[in-house]
Amino acid sequence: MPYSLQKDGAKVCVTAVSSFASSFDRAATLAPQVKSCAQKYGTGKVNIFAHSQGSPTARVLLNYGDSKNYIASITSINGVNKGSKVADFLRGVIPANSVAETTVGKVADAVGDLIDAISSSGQNLRQNSVDALETLTTQGTDEVNNYSPWGINKSSYCSKSSETHNVNGKSIKLFSWTGNDATTNILDISDGFLYLTSKVFGSEKSDGLVGVCATYLGQVVGDSYHMNHIDAINHVFGIHGWTEPLSLYTKHANRLKGKGL
Repeated sequence: MPYSLQKDGAKVCVTAVSSFASSFDRAATLAPQVKSCAQKYGTGKVNIFAHSQGSPTARVLLNYGDSKNYIASITSINGVNKGSKVADFLRGVIPANSVAETTVGKVADAVGDLIDAISSSGQNLRQNSVDALETLTTQGTDEVNNYSPWGINKSSYCSKSSETHNVNGKSIKLFSWTGNDATTNILDISDGFLYLTSKVFGSEKSDGLVGVCATYLGQVVGDSYHMNHIDAINHVFGIHGWTEPLSLYTKHANRLKGKGL
């Protein structure tokens, strides 16, 4: 993904936060990296592309210290902006402070440590999968939205918002897109898992982990792409549906450039 953007002339910084932690804890880790990236290239501000929990994590920065000064835009990609019914389901079947919660949490934390060891350039990132689950529920995401309300239209579940927002005196643009199908390619080993998780949504359109309407943030670029939650970041092994995820990133980067960002 970074290579495709760089090939088109974009300057790219890849950040690292805990795989499993609350959106607020992840934001505290992300904040200095955003500032560093803005200063590294001398642009003063960055355009954040944020997938899944990356969206609420990045949105916390809009109301976190001086971080908003370094942000030109945030683009949510299959982002958990109004909660995930999968997280709601799991929170419902795993009792708080139970042996099951402790056991599942330890396993998930170990997986998170492995992921971060591979992808974070040796950073020691703290895992807390229980906090991650809590923050991705509808209730947990409401806490994020109350803290950082910009780009979220609370008038109804499927209401959309606008592109430009005045964030405490700073003009920041917000965008989002998502896929609407859990199973997109029979060769993709992740589709079976997402097929099962999608059952939580009933007849509601989703990407397997997040409902389409729950991803809406700011200006909705598209909400019917043929891709699931994992396709959106060109995993696994680049196998995806009819929508080419890499093209969405490069087209949007050019869109931002055209807006002078």
